[in-house]
Amino acid sequence: MTYNVHRCRGRDRQYSPQRIADVIASAKPDIVALQELDVGRARSGGVDQAEIVAAALGMRAQFHPALKVMEEQYGDAILTACPSRLIKTGSLPGVQPLEPRGALWAAITIGGRELQVINTHLGLVARERRKQIECLLSDDWLAHPDCGDTVTLVGDFNMQPQSRNYRRLTGRLRDAHRSRNRHYQATFPARFPTLRIDYAFVGPAIHVRHVETIRTPLARIASDHLPLVVDLDIEPAVSHLQQAAQ
Repeated sequence: MTYNVHRCRGRDRQYSPQRIADVIASAKPDIVALQELDVGRARSGGVDQAEIVAAALGMRAQFHPALKVMEEQYGDAILTACPSRLIKTGSLPGVQPLEPRGALWAAITIGGRELQVINTHLGLVARERRKQIECLLSDDWLAHPDCGDTVTLVGDFNMQPQSRNYRRLTGRLRDAHRSRNRHYQATFPARFPTLRIDYAFVGPAIHVRHVETIRTPLARIASDHLPLVVDLDIEPAVSHLQQAAQ
């Protein structure tokens, strides 16, 4: 699942990490990528939203702050109960004075394979998204040898499927939604979604079985985005003996 939780602030203006956890739990995902989390911020009660949501789901959280002001942090997280290790976190290039953006990369072992998961939240302006996508396509991220074919890039990309930035990304990875659906399902705004700005892009060793947005009454009020859920199969690793035989 990828889910922009809007600081856990719902359409009713209430801050509720537990409500976000309830939306996530309804889909029973193994891996959750969250954007727009507050950690220690006065506006949301000074709590660690990433840890609260993770604890409610029986998961562990890897959090990266895209923004830090004194003790207050704001950023993205990857949650899972599967064996995992944090590979990399980092900031993405931006345009001043716009909000800083970042990404984090975790390797998660599931089904006997290690899945590389990169979670990000791109900027609101096309020219900054272009810089951020070029960074993600570089040797530091998607072109890194450890990424390989079992990689998924997820998050809030603030772009439309018709855009040049979208075409740049799909030159490297497949749009999971387009793999299973001719027509897209919008994710924003939650009440009456008309825009598709949340995505999951997958590498060649990943087969997409199903894609859907969660459109329950609770999901429509818990955040300003709807969560996107992707069911994936990872191809079994090919041994050196099998490669030699081929």
